[in-house]
Amino acid sequence: MTTAPERTTDLYPTRGAIEVFTPRQDPVVWSERGAAGPIPPSGLQAFERDGFLTVNPLISPEEVAIYRAELDRLIFDPDMRADERSIIEPTSQDVRSVFEVHKISEVFAGLVRDPRVLDRARQILGSDVYVHQSRINVKPGFGASGFYWHSDFETWHAEDGLPRMRTVSISIALTENYDTNGSLMIIPGSHKTFLGCVGATPKDNYKKSLQIQEAGTPSDKALTEMASRHGIKLLTGPAGSATWFDCNCMHGSGDNITPFPRSNVFIVFNSVDNAAVEPFAAPAPRPEFIGARAPFVPIK
Repeated sequence: MTTAPERTTDLYPTRGAIEVFTPRQDPVVWSERGAAGPIPPSGLQAFERDGFLTVNPLISPEEVAIYRAELDRLIFDPDMRADERSIIEPTSQDVRSVFEVHKISEVFAGLVRDPRVLDRARQILGSDVYVHQSRINVKPGFGASGFYWHSDFETWHAEDGLPRMRTVSISIALTENYDTNGSLMIIPGSHKTFLGCVGATPKDNYKKSLQIQEAGTPSDKALTEMASRHGIKLLTGPAGSATWFDCNCMHGSGDNITPFPRSNVFIVFNSVDNAAVEPFAAPAPRPEFIGARAPFVPIK
């Protein structure tokens, strides 16, 4: 594996012989205190403390209907199903996720540029931003599998080469997120400590991890320690609600065995000052549709 000349030190070691807890080396909120934006000071303080912030509602029922129709169009399109950007549920063979939706769909491209979305990303990260990753996540009822506990930054650092924690995600509910249909769980405060995981990254790990994640997941002992210290928050809400969460939040979701589907659109914003370098713990970068690496233009 080559080393990019712009990378001089690894602030967040992971995928080694032992688990390592590293105190966060970066701010959580990068903008100056009191910086203008749609998030009030109390909201920024809550985001700093907990690592996430819920906005309810973010979009209207009429807008939800538009985005939901576009989601359905993508997941039921035979050509899209055959595209490598579509991830198939291993048991039911249903579409689990579709990546790079802001490039596939003009509808979702518009959502990325929506000031209600974009301005909050800029405010949290204190800079212009670009999309590191976008996708729709679909959990149809009666058995759709969950996403095991993980920190997104651990993967984006190890496999995509993001050097700093200057990345934020938004998950927008396009269906009701109940406490029973596989909603997002977060360990509040976990974003302030980086958990370096055990084990080398297999070649082309993304082909398996997008269905069932194994590399980059915490041990039972580490997860128990974090949950015992901070607790676990289950994030529910109606269609149109949204949750912003820091890249290093430990989070996951359970299976959906209810009759009620859960569908969300997920957008990852990265600071233009935090461009990817060579992966810190993988043989090669993941494909562009999973982690953007090409020369980018800040979203306007």
